[in-house]
Amino acid sequence: MQMGPPPPHLIVVFLLLFNTATVNGGEFSGDYSKLSGIIIPGFASTQLRAWSILDCPYSPLDFNPLDLVWLDSTKLLSAVNCWLKCMILDPYNQTDHPECKSRPDSGLSAITELDPGYITGPLSSVWKEWIKWCIEFGIEANAILAAPYDWRLSASMLEERDLYFHKLKLTFETALKHRGGPSLVFAHSLGNNVFRYFLEWLKLEIAPKQYIQWLDEHIHAYFAVGSPLLGSIQTVEATLSGYTFGLPVPEGTARLLFNSFGSSLWMMPFSQYCRAENTYWKHFSEGSRKGRPTYQCDEQEFRLNYSGWPTNIINIEIPSTRGVGAYPSVSDVAQMNSSSMECGLPAQLSFSAREISDGTFFKAIEDYDPDSKRLLYLLENSYHGDPVLNPFTPWDRPPLKNIFCIYGIDSRTEVGYYFAPSGKPYPDNWIITDVIYEIEGSLFSRSGNLVEGNPGVASGDETVPYNSLSWCKNWLGPKVNITRAPQSEHDGSDVQVDLNVEHHHEADIIPNMTRSPRVKYITYYEDSVSIPGKRTAVWELDKANHRNIVRSPVLMRELWLQMWHDIHPDAKSSFVTKAKRGPLRNEDCYWDYGKARCAWPEYCEYRYVFGDVHLGQSCRLKNSSADLLLHYV
Repeated sequence: MQMGPPPPHLIVVFLLLFNTATVNGGEFSGDYSKLSGIIIPGFASTQLRAWSILDCPYSPLDFNPLDLVWLDSTKLLSAVNCWLKCMILDPYNQTDHPECKSRPDSGLSAITELDPGYITGPLSSVWKEWIKWCIEFGIEANAILAAPYDWRLSASMLEERDLYFHKLKLTFETALKHRGGPSLVFAHSLGNNVFRYFLEWLKLEIAPKQYIQWLDEHIHAYFAVGSPLLGSIQTVEATLSGYTFGLPVPEGTARLLFNSFGSSLWMMPFSQYCRAENTYWKHFSEGSRKGRPTYQCDEQEFRLNYSGWPTNIINIEIPSTRGVGAYPSVSDVAQMNSSSMECGLPAQLSFSAREISDGTFFKAIEDYDPDSKRLLYLLENSYHGDPVLNPFTPWDRPPLKNIFCIYGIDSRTEVGYYFAPSGKPYPDNWIITDVIYEIEGSLFSRSGNLVEGNPGVASGDETVPYNSLSWCKNWLGPKVNITRAPQSEHDGSDVQVDLNVEHHHEADIIPNMTRSPRVKYITYYEDSVSIPGKRTAVWELDKANHRNIVRSPVLMRELWLQMWHDIHPDAKSSFVTKAKRGPLRNEDCYWDYGKARCAWPEYCEYRYVFGDVHLGQSCRLKNSSADLLLHYV
């Protein structure tokens, strides 16, 4: 499951020419050289280190305190059983294996490369390119802060065991005191779920009248990158058949490992029409109501198909006794005896996102899968019964001043699976017989057949489906400005703008714009008027991969330009202009072999430096980056 390593919380402090600035729509004035940035990484994007001494028989490699566990590919290959002991958790209480425990590393090094090394380093790089970009533009070392966490734990256990949310609150307060200004939050993938939980947890830590004031003082902008706002389908694959993350382990072993994590259900798909009761207000009631908070769905859940998703997420064959109909009810299935698996006739059942998130699916296969009871226990106690937040509730716009929701689109993305018994023992007892993909507005099976359903106008980012990524469009107001521009450097000739487009809540916004088939675009949806003093923007990047989007030079450029625009005292508009994009770094200049000169001659020139090995390396900027940024005020 590629929910991992992604986007940075670039604490963008521009130590350039300007110290004072006013952000239109964000209502912040001050010294932006004091701005900080906090990075909340995604799933499997933080290094874990051993906090035990473990002797590994039949292997020359043992585990000692502070040895790298996630991810040490050498020990994974040579001592896989020891490695598993240091990674696996008890699925009921989320405690460590008796012989080995692991804890998250700290600092920026915990999120830059998961497996440092000459070969493995570039392959496991996460935030390293972001940090290099920040250094190149003069950002100070103490302006970039990482908030790594143990991504194996559920949200409540993160706080119970590690006091993570207390520490994150202190990180914001320390940054404000140390730097003198608010922070930029950059979260990727699961990091957005973590940040959402933090905002809800904070309500219970701060007096209600001071909550918004605290947010305004400590957080200037929130960049949500690749956020699985309605969950991710690949979590289902990892739960039932295993997802190896590209590691040299069997899928069954990967399944055992993943299902031991308390976070295994955090990104489960759920319905956009179902909500849990507001846990926050329950804390201020007399406490007469006890037990699991209610989880209710509106009438659209039962009137429309698929819980707002493109299709049913799980289609599974389960054994059926001969006396039961071909398509038994869930109650019929629950009464079947597992001994009938050998002689029973298979029956195929389908499950929507709601039936996965409310436990119906796991109850249906409880007699045929030993993991179901454990997952049901986790679902009830760590998610539906969480005292702070039930994450299977659609996220309304956070009460922050500036929000930028960023994700990739139009890649082939899994939206449904067909499972069947494999005939093998647990944990390899299920196999995937077919996969349903969304591809640019259509649904196809793995064999290429067209599938009926409710596809969106676009597809997702290879990991998270489009409907989940684009849920943040509901945070936009009734009037939205839309701009579509090429991702690469351009002169503005292919920029399209549509102002004051009508937007209805829970309805997608479909731009009336053209596309060149050979060009990758960014589509910007921007709103700075519906909520006074607040800005909301959604950026869709064509063909941007979920994992690699955080390393995308295009995304880094756009974030940098937007922040540069915000800090400039002469900025008049709420968002940076999209009219033109030119090179900002020497790396952006290249040799145009057709014209036998450096491309972008108004920005770049040929300037050989000893060590250049080809013409493109000798193309460099004519002026400094600070001068070039003045074009984007």
